[in-house]
Amino acid sequence: MRRTRSLLGTAARTAVITGTAKAVLGKGNPQAPAPEAPAVPAPAAAPAPGMTEDRIAMLQKLGELQKSGVLTEEEFAAEKAKILSA
Repeated sequence: MRRTRSLLGTAARTAVITGTAKAVLGKGNPQAPAPEAPAVPAPAAAPAPGMTEDRIAMLQKLGELQKSGVLTEEEFAAEKAKILSA
């Protein structure tokens, strides 16, 4: 009889753990909202007509310099305008 209680206890604990996992994952409740799919990054925009690889490389370098704090927002905007108007 003691063994029966042990098996029942194990079965009960397993049921609770399984139910908790299903609830957390949203599988136990059909009305639960489905988990969101991971965001898919948008494809890179095609370069504007007249943009050369050199110009694109310069703009990328400017962006890196701004992100690293070497260029201020104003300096970045001024240099970007020069590159785009050339």
